[in-house]
Amino acid sequence: MGHRKYGRKTMAILSAILLTTSLGLVACGSGDKVKETTGKPEQAQEQKGGTLLFARGGDSTTLDPQNSTEGETTRVTDNIFDTLVQYKKDSTEVEPALATQWESSPDGKIWTFTLRENVKFHDGTEFDANSVKFNFDRMLDKSNEYHVGGNFDYVISQFTAFKGEPGAVIKEVKVLDKNKIQFILNVPQAPFLANIAMPFFAIESPEAIKKHKDKIGQHPVGTGPYKFVEGGWKPNDTITLEKNKEYWKGEPILDKIIFKVIPDNTARLTALKSGEVDLIDGMNPSDAAIVESDKNLTLYERPSMNVGYLSFNTEKKPFDNPKVRQALTMAVDKRGLVDAFFAKRGQPATNALPPSIWGYNKELEAKDYKYDLEKAKQLLAEAGYPNGFETDLWAMPVSRPYMPQPQKIAESIQADFAKIGVKTKLVSMEWGTYLKKTKNGEHTMALLGWTGDNGDPDNFLYVLLDKDNAKPPAAQNISLYKNEKVHELLIKAQTTPDQKVREDLYKQAQEIILNDAPMVPFVHSTPVLASSSKVKGYVPHATGSEKLNDVSIEK
Repeated sequence: MGHRKYGRKTMAILSAILLTTSLGLVACGSGDKVKETTGKPEQAQEQKGGTLLFARGGDSTTLDPQNSTEGETTRVTDNIFDTLVQYKKDSTEVEPALATQWESSPDGKIWTFTLRENVKFHDGTEFDANSVKFNFDRMLDKSNEYHVGGNFDYVISQFTAFKGEPGAVIKEVKVLDKNKIQFILNVPQAPFLANIAMPFFAIESPEAIKKHKDKIGQHPVGTGPYKFVEGGWKPNDTITLEKNKEYWKGEPILDKIIFKVIPDNTARLTALKSGEVDLIDGMNPSDAAIVESDKNLTLYERPSMNVGYLSFNTEKKPFDNPKVRQALTMAVDKRGLVDAFFAKRGQPATNALPPSIWGYNKELEAKDYKYDLEKAKQLLAEAGYPNGFETDLWAMPVSRPYMPQPQKIAESIQADFAKIGVKTKLVSMEWGTYLKKTKNGEHTMALLGWTGDNGDPDNFLYVLLDKDNAKPPAAQNISLYKNEKVHELLIKAQTTPDQKVREDLYKQAQEIILNDAPMVPFVHSTPVLASSSKVKGYVPHATGSEKLNDVSIEK
């Protein structure tokens, strides 16, 4: 990785984090020391000042990054907060952030971080090792008084269990001195460094958390390039941030960023063309040609690291029957969906894991369920449903990078299911409610998706399909799919240092999952975004959100 200084010879354990993926994931192996060797980056030369209006399809559900997995939250919180380590601007390679250097013990169980000095939170309080410990204790310890009111479901999905519970990865977070923090693990975790770079492990002001408690999501205070403007969150309309002039990486270029909600994709593009907004996400892929032909606009492609899928609730009849799930999978025309709704900026999916990430089992493409309505009818009959059945099909109310037109996609799937006698009623609701209810397992079938957070297979397969994450009311695995062999393979892959071994374990897990068909992964998309040609310095990140401190607007 960049800014790298080697200590003793690199050891094999946790080397999985070191190896470069197709998206550039790199981190340090145990026994390595990594140190920041350069000063602050040169400030961009564009004119300073101005306000960027960033239009998106839905509102954030909270601005407490530790308590949300959804992209509209992260899009905003990435600019308010920092993590100990972060991904580079154009890849998932890990680089220093609030930590300037780190090293791991030879057995991979002790990680020691040296923290950046002279950093302050937006409320003027000091960032130090105690604030890091405060944040991780809040997340990981159920007995912590500031844990109350938080779900922390995704945080725990990365570390298996809360502190002190069976399977917990983190044993203790220990302050060594003011600027040095140590993580002591019960077991080595191959993606540990990549995990804590994720925005969900952002460091929040302890004083702000103490003050606002479970309302901290409406009063976020971080160390990032932009500060939340109190009173600036108008639900389902706008969130306003202003520059942090004391940002440790240098003063941001823009004075303000306003995140504006415009639910309809076409209306959002119209607002961009008229100059009402400056940058938009959630475009219809078919509209890319309109942007490309307009000299006043700029088109961007976000690197593909996602999956769009239809989930079956495996704990509800008839979806507890594998033959029913397999039949419905055969009735989903993946190629037809991609051709109709992704304008050649997507590919049909076989697995939840995208082919852009190492560990992808390409051999399963030949074994994938083919679109075959007659075979689907046969399987339904074998399962005891020769005339089909009636059920609900939940459709997201907002455009997402992995699914820009969820309502139309739901209608297309509904039509195909009708051809095999399965009559579905389309159900939709407000985005925050949709997420809450699917995590609670209230759905029958539901459209959803995932944008990877760190470039590691664990972040897809373990998060979306392991039994550890099939626990309402905070299930990330909304299929509530539980397979003991899959669990065994995924946990072994988490704690195994050799990437080749990890890769084989993930490939085995994908084959079992394909046979069990708990979901229909139908697309890996290449999302498109657009801006005014006056916007400079914007680089869309594979994880789905990015800091905007280097972005400017020509005057």
